[in-house]
Amino acid sequence: MKISIVGTGYVGIVTGACFAEKGHHVMCVDIDQSKVDLINKGTAPIYERGLDDLLKKHAGDRLRATTDLTDAVQQTDLSMIAVGTPFDGNEIDLTYIKNVAKQLGQALKAKRGYHVVVVKSTVVPGTTDEVVLPILEESSGKKAGVDFGVGMNPEFLTEGEAVNEFMYPDRIVLGGIDQPTIERQAELYQGFPDVEVLRTNNKTAEMIKYAANSLLATCISFSNEMANLCAAIKDVDVVDVMHGVHVSRYLTVPLPGKQRAQPPVVSFLSAGCGFGGSCFPKDVKALAAHGQKHHVPMDLLNAVLSINERQPQQIIKILKRQFPSLQGVRVAILGLSFRPDTNDMRESPAIPIIKGLVREGAVLKGYDPIAMDDARKLFDSNELEFCESLAAALSDVDAVVLVTRWDEFKRVPELLKGKDPQPLFVDGRRLIEKQQMARYAGIGF
Repeated sequence: MKISIVGTGYVGIVTGACFAEKGHHVMCVDIDQSKVDLINKGTAPIYERGLDDLLKKHAGDRLRATTDLTDAVQQTDLSMIAVGTPFDGNEIDLTYIKNVAKQLGQALKAKRGYHVVVVKSTVVPGTTDEVVLPILEESSGKKAGVDFGVGMNPEFLTEGEAVNEFMYPDRIVLGGIDQPTIERQAELYQGFPDVEVLRTNNKTAEMIKYAANSLLATCISFSNEMANLCAAIKDVDVVDVMHGVHVSRYLTVPLPGKQRAQPPVVSFLSAGCGFGGSCFPKDVKALAAHGQKHHVPMDLLNAVLSINERQPQQIIKILKRQFPSLQGVRVAILGLSFRPDTNDMRESPAIPIIKGLVREGAVLKGYDPIAMDDARKLFDSNELEFCESLAAALSDVDAVVLVTRWDEFKRVPELLKGKDPQPLFVDGRRLIEKQQMARYAGIGF
């Protein structure tokens, strides 16, 4: 199948590369010529594990990039909108969505045959039908459901795991205004024969994405609230508490031989210093605001957000309990991206932690395996000394704060062994067993 994808950000480029891997011919469209050039050379414009390999394999063959949206529409059967929808504090900003919808409509004027436009971007329920569809009709002079289809196909990708999750999805949600729109999308996903496909209307498809992300964010904030209570009670470790929760029959899957396995959702029922990224904070805020717009109290989601906003401050509280003053205290920050296996620093807990420690007068070093260049755009050298290795970050410090669960950081106990005096180790993700460290403090303990 021939498809065009408008927007080569995280969702767009991963989607394009993976569909090319599945045998489709993909045209990626972006207004940024530098991104287009990178993609055509087989180089990913973002860091995502496995993405470079796919681009090198398919660029110039089944995957091409262009700035010419009209030409891309003429050459393809289906177009996906994969541009950003940032939250402006009151609602999601649909500027990019509206602009692309207008351009797609203009391109459809001269398009022969039934073309399907699919919204891949995360948008609140009603956006596809009430915003995108009317713009397409007005700009094209054609009728939706007669001359072209309009659908909604949400993505469920985790940064750092996106390529694998796209190639091996747990569900495929196809929304559409009519059966031909849904069937055209089903044809696109024929290469996923063993995956459950949900066919529905556009509003429901939009809502599924928000409900899914809000549930996972709620699990995280619930775990963090339990952690903070455990720390206040004393002699209770949230790791032990949540383990007792995890082994319940509701959170395990029976296996042969009386053994049980834990489903992936359990990873969200763990304490830490808060969630970040481009999805959870934005999506929960957007859904809470959308509920308010419809006069529905969203008390639970507002609490989820409030807990998460406060959670990075737990790190600073732990440090303050150990040091009479943080003025001049040398602190290493391990992990700057919001999660491992990505360079994305959007809404990363590292940001408020660093800013808070700077206000307290601490002297900071920072290290991340991937996100150093991105961090340099947010912090100057007066705020944070950027280290080129984990060992350099651990050298000559009074405290070490682990913010991101990079596997590399499991080496910290080994690297700190024998140092005298031993720095305080503050585990913001409960990655390291407390028995491994001479001086240990962690979230929920």
